[in-house]
Amino acid sequence: MLHLLTLHYTATEQEADPFIRDHVAYLERHHEDGTFLVSGQTIPTSIGGVIIAHGVDRPAIERIVAQDPFVLNNVAEYTITTIAPGRVHPGLSPILTMDR
Repeated sequence: MLHLLTLHYTATEQEADPFIRDHVAYLERHHEDGTFLVSGQTIPTSIGGVIIAHGVDRPAIERIVAQDPFVLNNVAEYTITTIAPGRVHPGLSPILTMDR
């Protein structure tokens, strides 16, 4: 399963600023464990960010996003779109077909 996680600020960027360091640590932790494949800010940054995650089911990804410091501190929320890949670029196939 792939999950497209769209982060939307529910507060101003200034209100989110105190939680950036912890949010970055959260991102790094999930990149290191292989769950997050890509993460980044949207352009413009005032909207939020996007993460592509894989290797976990829907309930697990819901638990993971609930642990984001931005969510815990009520400055952002996620929209989760779960994707069942039908066609995959050959370069991504080994990553997306890994049994975790």
